[in-house]
Amino acid sequence: MLIFILALIVNYFKIADMKAKLKAIDKWTRRRLRACLWKQWKKIKTKFKNLKRLGVPEYKAWQYANTRKGYWRISNSPILNKTLNNQYWLNQGFKTFSIQYKKLNLT
Repeated sequence: MLIFILALIVNYFKIADMKAKLKAIDKWTRRRLRACLWKQWKKIKTKFKNLKRLGVPEYKAWQYANTRKGYWRISNSPILNKTLNNQYWLNQGFKTFSIQYKKLNLT
């Protein structure tokens, strides 16, 4: 369903130059996905274990797992930006608007 909506949006704006707008939407979407994933992990132990699995050093993983900052604020942290980067989301199957726009744009 999401791919269908993505195709509709990109096809609708195919004529206009939407590169910058779609990159901004992609950036916001990835941040929202990071916030949702962080919220899904819930417990400190789970956050710590998943951060270590993603390659964060143990002391930093423990520091970020114990943070009292909100989901939205932590979603823009350097640790989550490095570990849950664009390549991570592409491997998970998330297709960005800007990539789809580049495929469909004729100019």
